[in-house]
Order: sequence, then C-alpha cells, then structure tokens
Amino acid sequence: MVATGEASDEALARIAAAIGEPARARMLCCLMDGHARTSTELAGVAQVTAPTASAHLKRLHAESLVRVLKQGRHRYYSLRSPRVARALEGLSVLSAGAGAAFRPSTPSRLRAARSCYDHMAGSLAVSLHDRLRALGWIRPRRGDAMSYEVTADGASGFAALGLDVAELRARRRRWAFGCLDWSERRPHLAGTLGAALLELALRRKWVLRALDSRELIVSARGRRELRAFLGVEVG
Repeated sequence: MVATGEASDEALARIAAAIGEPARARMLCCLMDGHARTSTELAGVAQVTAPTASAHLKRLHAESLVRVLKQGRHRYYSLRSPRVARALEGLSVLSAGAGAAFRPSTPSRLRAARSCYDHMAGSLAVSLHDRLRALGWIRPRRGDAMSYEVTADGASGFAALGLDVAELRARRRRWAFGCLDWSERRPHLAGTLGAALLELALRRKWVLRALDSRELIVSARGRRELRAFLGVEVG
C-alpha cells in the first residue's frame, strides 16, 4: 500500500502536469471568468484541433480541474470549483518569476478589473478590499490574518448596499478571506462575501462583463456609486 504522504505527492505531481501543458493552461485560464464553454470554443482558445482539445479536456476532467455539463448535443466545460481558480491565480503570481522587482505586465484592461471565477480581481478589487478594512466592515480573525469576519458596522453597511450577511453566512462554503492578486500582488476579497460583492456590482451595473475575456468594465454609474457609497476611487 502507498503511504498517505506518497499518494499526496503523486496526486500533486499529476495535477501540476495536467496544468503545466500550455494548451491545457490556456483552457483553464479562459475558464477563470466563471463561464462554461464547449470543447470547440476551448479548442480555439488553446489553438489545437478538436480531437486534441477533447483529449486535453478529458485529462483535466480526470484530475478534477474541470466539470462537464451535458445539454442536448453539447458538452459545456467549466472550472471544477473556486479552489481551482485560486490555485491558478496563485500560479500566475509565481509565473512572473521570483527575486526580481515587481513590475506589472498584465494587460491594463485586465489589471483594472476582472473576474476570478466568482469574485473580483484587479486593482478595483484590491481597492475594495482595502477600503472595507479601513471602514472597519471586515477584520482579520484572531490567529488568521488572511481570514475575515464581518463586524456589526459591516453588517449594517452591507445591508444598506443590499447584502444580507446572515443569509450569505448560511451558504456552505468558505466565508471571506484575502486572495493574493495576480496583477497587484496584494490581497483582494474571495469566498462567499467576495462572490456576493461581484454579484452586487453586476446587479447594480457598477461593472459589466466583457464578451470575450475576464475583463470587467467599470461603468460611469459604478464610478459614481463606488465613490459615494464606499469612498472607492476608480482610476
């Protein structure tokens, strides 16, 4: 029998190898906007033939990196879970190299605001994270500086924006935590609360989704209301 530690190492190596192939990496990064896509669409993204794309997707599915939904004649692929998106975001940080002074190379439209599966990333998301902390709406949990709890002021503030903290807390997933941003190298807010903030921003039309990428376009209304309600200035 293989020891637990060895089995874990082997699983890690398999997942790393699955992500490490360039075409598969392009597919996974494309799916980080939270949308499902067909094998044909992902073949175009990865710049491979349809049979090759199917083989790649079979490998990603086997390693529990993507899920597949059958609908009529089509199969739609999406990331397996927010944990996969966070792992990809972390690998993007590492891919910039270690030891050198940080200089953002992210395209400006993605650096400003983008989706990271179900929550916001980019400079807007980092500014929101910092502002929520400065307002005292969220604070680190004791013993875990990157995991947050919502204060009484925060619950009232979020309620004024249309977010019911008690209802959100009832959802069965990790609540609120800092996720190192790929382009900014500082935390943005992930978890249930981070996802709820993206839903809110889309619902109030503070941001609009781009059709062909993870980019989130900040609207004129979003600039006004983010400044008025939260004191967040969008550059």
